[in-house]
Amino acid sequence: MNVEKLLENEKKLNELVPHPLSFLKYHMLWLLPVIWGAVMLYFYGGMSSSSIDMMKGLTIWIAGMIVLGIVLSFLFIRWLIFLVYAAVSAAGILMLWYYNLWSNYRWFIPAYTILVFILGLFIVEVYRKSHKYIITNFRLITRGGIIIRKERSLRYDKIADLSSEQGILGRIFDFGNIIPITQSGFGLGDDEAIIGGGAGVEKKGKFFGFAAAGREISTPRARSYYELHGIHPFKEIKMLFEELVQDNTIAPYARQQLEIQKKMLDLMKGKKEKED
Repeated sequence: MNVEKLLENEKKLNELVPHPLSFLKYHMLWLLPVIWGAVMLYFYGGMSSSSIDMMKGLTIWIAGMIVLGIVLSFLFIRWLIFLVYAAVSAAGILMLWYYNLWSNYRWFIPAYTILVFILGLFIVEVYRKSHKYIITNFRLITRGGIIIRKERSLRYDKIADLSSEQGILGRIFDFGNIIPITQSGFGLGDDEAIIGGGAGVEKKGKFFGFAAAGREISTPRARSYYELHGIHPFKEIKMLFEELVQDNTIAPYARQQLEIQKKMLDLMKGKKEKED
């Protein structure tokens, strides 16, 4: 962050980016299709270039891409993933038709899948490095995004609670997530537990055509650019952040009284100087 963007008397205490290992789940988006392309290369090895084998091979490839897209979209709660996978599949078929590569589908489809999705490695790294977490003495500033830039400025006195988490790799390499939860509830998401069935189930809604009863549970959750995601060193930054929140929220009345006392002392000092 540039110095000129800081507020008056504001000082930057630390600037962080997520640990590389904290974005492993995003690497699934390119790694799984690359593995699928390698599987297709092996599978196509036992097939001929006949029309029947070609249709069978292409159908299996497209079906695999669609299943991957749907599963990952559910896991990440972003249907854009499915649309990207579908677009890549459609582009592959279009290239086969445009360049008349039908007889060479056995090497083209696996190579195309691997080459296209291996670019995801670099995209994920660019996305990770786009995340910036600036900790100042007044507030936390988080930002992230490649095409659309997301930014959040959060004063410490607006934070009602802090949630932190570390996975197995996080405990080994000392990185983790800290989610600041505001007084308005920003930083909380809803998990819904659904029980479905036939008779005897209270019908509060429908889930895939079945009667269902549900209960929502609030749980700490935020996008990676709205939290301290994958910060390193975790323990040190966590302690710093907790101290800043503590100093800015636990005793606002005491600080106000100190400011009043300081003003009174200044007035008394000024009055004494006039008398002298």
